[in-house]
Amino acid sequence: MHDPAPSAHPVEPADPFDPSAWQPLPPRSRNLFLIGTVPLAGAVGLGAGVVCALAMDRSSTGMVAIAVLGLLLGAAFGLWLGLKQYRHTFWRLDDEGLAVRRGRLWQRETRVPASRVQHLDLKHGPLQRGRALATLVVHTAGTRHGAVTVPNLDGADAERLRDRLGRQIDHDDDD
Repeated sequence: MHDPAPSAHPVEPADPFDPSAWQPLPPRSRNLFLIGTVPLAGAVGLGAGVVCALAMDRSSTGMVAIAVLGLLLGAAFGLWLGLKQYRHTFWRLDDEGLAVRRGRLWQRETRVPASRVQHLDLKHGPLQRGRALATLVVHTAGTRHGAVTVPNLDGADAERLRDRLGRQIDHDDDD
């Protein structure tokens, strides 16, 4: 059975460990997605604006205006892209393992069966610590896609995910 894509991005999920529900990232993680996309896209836009300005051989004022326009267009694209990445990243933990869904038009769903999990890491970058967020890294058996990351999770949810997946690993080892 294939679940439909989540239609809305609720502010706070009712039960973060309901195995039938895709969980969104917390709203306070949105700015970290923007920090990851806006500066780079703005720099690319600025570079493209400079190249266009030089190719057009305009006056120095016109060249600056074209370069600034490129910067603004690039930053706007980065803002749009960061918001899309944030709004369309979901996770789900059930008895089978962890699933991560990203994207809307080109949707990618990564499923990590609990039996494939080798070990688990939590990463707390400085910007994440200030927002009580964490990145869960699930290391799997095999070489292709050897690690699955779930960025900017609520810190408490990340710890519970790590502990629950860890218990599933321990339970599978006992069998």
